[in-house]
Amino acid sequence: MLVETIEEFSKMLPKDGRLLGIDHGQKVIGFAISDFERTIATPYDAVRRHQRFAADLDHIASMVLDGVCCGMVIGYPLNMDGSEGPRCQSVRAFVRNLEPAIDLPMLLWDERLSSHCANDAMLRSGLNPQQREEKIDKVAAAIILQGALDKMAKLR
Repeated sequence: MLVETIEEFSKMLPKDGRLLGIDHGQKVIGFAISDFERTIATPYDAVRRHQRFAADLDHIASMVLDGVCCGMVIGYPLNMDGSEGPRCQSVRAFVRNLEPAIDLPMLLWDERLSSHCANDAMLRSGLNPQQREEKIDKVAAAIILQGALDKMAKLR
């Protein structure tokens, strides 16, 4: 179920439990997962998107079950001026398709500059271009998830 605010999202979650972070790209979906206390986001996986949504859904559902996740934070690609563009519509369609199959609270989280920050961090750590390309989506998912975790920590 899509939740409108992080305050509402936080109230729907149990005291402890992992969150799944998703960076929904045009070609690749990046995943990150939090610890049970929801303090640290860790890059987890990245998969090339399938032509059929059902295959993407199977992968996400298996991670939700395997990781014992209690909620999902999905990157929301607002334009730099805060407006919604076509990529936002694509993410909303993705969430509409997820909702009937995955009964968890879902939060859209502003992901502006997440890929840029991920690339910058990997560049500073000395990864070569090929290594950065392999990891960019899951590191971006971790940045998205960490932003939400930090905000939730301030709400406590």
